[in-house]
Amino acid sequence: MATLSDASWCDQFPGSSSVDDLVDPFKTNVNNFLAALNKAKASVSIQATYRPPERAFLMHYSYLVSNGTVAPSAVPKMNGVDIDWVHKDAKGNVDLEASKKAASDMVAKYEIAYAPALASRHTEKKAIDMDISWGGDLTIDKVDKTSTTIKSNPRTGDNTDLQAVGKGYGVIKLATDPPHWSSDGH
Repeated sequence: MATLSDASWCDQFPGSSSVDDLVDPFKTNVNNFLAALNKAKASVSIQATYRPPERAFLMHYSYLVSNGTVAPSAVPKMNGVDIDWVHKDAKGNVDLEASKKAASDMVAKYEIAYAPALASRHTEKKAIDMDISWGGDLTIDKVDKTSTTIKSNPRTGDNTDLQAVGKGYGVIKLATDPPHWSSDGH
């Protein structure tokens, strides 16, 4: 029997924040970029690397159900994820508000800021979400072992000069998603 949707589902199918869970050549590229950032004394905080497909499914549909884009009864089934998105009232009638509230609780617990993709570079082990910051100028080694000094703002991963360095390593920034870097910018 399926289990009703609620925030407890967020604890199942945990994601990873380990670079070791990425696939090569992206894993090697990330390690090389992180080594350059570390040598430059930038601060790096990794939030996510690999996201199991089951977790992506739960994140994707909790977001869509919570905002009313998809009816709880229209969510497809996924093997291994025995979730029931349709909540009912005491009389056995569909309770759309309770269904949306449960999905919203999941969205909040997942800390979803943007519509999650059902399949993404995270599920392919080719993406990393990380916050990067530094104070002052950042002198960082490029992939060719020459160094460059970044004097521009912001002093975060949103800095286009830093993004150019990352791209040289094969770690490409998705401009519309502040922490997201991947093998191809998606």
